[in-house]
Amino acid sequence: MHDPTGRPALQVVALSTFPLGAAATRFRIGQFLPHLSAHGIHVTLLPFLNETAYRDLYDRKSAAKTALRLLGSLLCRVAQLPRILRADLVLIQREAMLFGPPWIEWLVVRAGIPVVLDLDDATWIAVRSPVYGWFATLLKWPSKTDRLIRWARTVVCGNQTVAEHVRGCGTHAEVLPTIVDTTQFVPRAEDVREVPIVGWIGTHSTWKFMEALLPILEELAQSTPFRLRIVGSGCTSVAVRGLDVELLPWSLDHEVRDFQSLDVGLYPMPDDAWTAGKSGLKLIQYFAAGVASVASPVGIVKEIGVAGTTHLHASTPDEWRAAVGRLLRDVAGRRSMAAAARRFAVEHYSVPDFASRLADVIRRTAGARA
Repeated sequence: MHDPTGRPALQVVALSTFPLGAAATRFRIGQFLPHLSAHGIHVTLLPFLNETAYRDLYDRKSAAKTALRLLGSLLCRVAQLPRILRADLVLIQREAMLFGPPWIEWLVVRAGIPVVLDLDDATWIAVRSPVYGWFATLLKWPSKTDRLIRWARTVVCGNQTVAEHVRGCGTHAEVLPTIVDTTQFVPRAEDVREVPIVGWIGTHSTWKFMEALLPILEELAQSTPFRLRIVGSGCTSVAVRGLDVELLPWSLDHEVRDFQSLDVGLYPMPDDAWTAGKSGLKLIQYFAAGVASVASPVGIVKEIGVAGTTHLHASTPDEWRAAVGRLLRDVAGRRSMAAAARRFAVEHYSVPDFASRLADVIRRTAGARA
């Protein structure tokens, strides 16, 4: 088989920890699959966890079921080995398995199969799990990421911070930011709201960053009416005096609608080594959905968009209070910023273009084996 240019087709196996329900798998691999196929690169995606196991992974009440599902995932990965070892190239999104040493990756390298490692975050930094504590960190084998970096022929990095670490390990790095499909993430139809909605969309692991903003939002609510919408925090209740707080679970089915529902999006982060390696995806999602937003200028966030035009930056409590208050009070300015953010996303984040760049990386890495 050949691609449209006459080059031999490549058979690639993509190994991910999580299924397509996870943002890293969906936006780093899943959305590019049809476009890679058009380039003659046929990708078989093999997640370690299925959707059910992923959904219950961070629910302590389902810990016993999770343990059994992890064992089942391990046996399934073993059964997939013959298919993996027949590939022309193996693309690994973070790691082949959620726990344990990188023995799957070791077998791939020993078989002489080229490896492209995809790192969207600084996964070499050990972070305590808010659900399972340091026990989960140890199970994940803390030294795994640096070993995988050294074994890979190319590492596709979500930002320059990750790329610098990869190059420091002696491996070739290509920077490919995490993006969304701007034909799927679109602004909502214009409507008139008497009370604007301020919102945050995240995960249980990043909720602590948003939680630090609650006193500031409580202050703002005393002078400026708004509603607060929180999606994906994992909390069962959040009380903020003087504010109508809506808690929603995250769901792939209404992900786009959740972003569209906001008038002001929040993206708070502390400035540390782990957040410096973040991909900045949430800000790009706000942009694509046409939402005015306020973000901490940390890591790649400092390079996304045009601060003051497409979004606002805030670091200190006073800056957050002023930025959110400004967007709440200035309706025309808020809408102008949302429109500018949307234009920036459309102009800079094209799935076909990014897929073409990824295809070039895969082709070059496959080299003579192709």
